[in-house]
Amino acid sequence: MAKLVPADELPTYIGAELGPSEWLHIDQERIDSFADVTLDHQFIHIDPEAAAKTRFGSTIAHGFLTLSLLSYLCSELVLMPEHLSMGINYGFDKVRFLEPVTVDSWIRAHVTVMDATNKGEGRFLVKNEVTVEIRGKDKPALVAEWLGMGVVDR
Repeated sequence: MAKLVPADELPTYIGAELGPSEWLHIDQERIDSFADVTLDHQFIHIDPEAAAKTRFGSTIAHGFLTLSLLSYLCSELVLMPEHLSMGINYGFDKVRFLEPVTVDSWIRAHVTVMDATNKGEGRFLVKNEVTVEIRGKDKPALVAEWLGMGVVDR
């Protein structure tokens, strides 16, 4: 659940760093399940023997798997207005996949509030920069500018 703050205080959090989240293990079973759901069975994700012969040395998680895990990784980090009736994924202004997540890696998220705007009619748009760290790596797996719309009861 998002951290709920008074709506008029949302802009005071611009620049605030939130997190990190707990670490999450990315194992082959999770990668295979994502491949099945998305019908993306490229060998680099699901064939450990063939993937071992690539420059990565093992299978890697789909970039979209890492991206989709933001909902989980950021669930307790992001800010939303008090009296929230629903939070809506409003999309991304930017997404960059910077480093592959190899099988058996551990990842976690860091969030920085970039903007918070009252859009009227009980809607508040919050823009966060999200960085997904890979344990033991200098480069993050991804950096994204993620938009969330918080809707409050009127």
